[in-house]
Amino acid sequence: MIVASITVYVKPEHIDDFIQATIANHQDSIQEPGNLRFDVLQCQDDSTRFLLYEAYDSESSAAAHKKTGHYLKWRETVEPWMAKPRTGILHTVIAPDKREQW
Repeated sequence: MIVASITVYVKPEHIDDFIQATIANHQDSIQEPGNLRFDVLQCQDDSTRFLLYEAYDSESSAAAHKKTGHYLKWRETVEPWMAKPRTGILHTVIAPDKREQW
């Protein structure tokens, strides 16, 4: 299993737009084969900062996500709303180590 944590800083005037576009991406992403989680989080101390927490059952599932139409549309749509380029960090899951625990 693999987890990606993506931090996104959004221009203040586009927070609501970003949330709407990201919820649409979330709804399609959770339907993908191999997707275990796709959480959209907003920082309590900085409303322009978001964390996308994405968990997949394999590296190939994570890579396939980046080729989907909904992801490509989301990326193109939200990029001009970002205050700076998003950052992503990949993690290997240690625990829970069983898919049914997700």
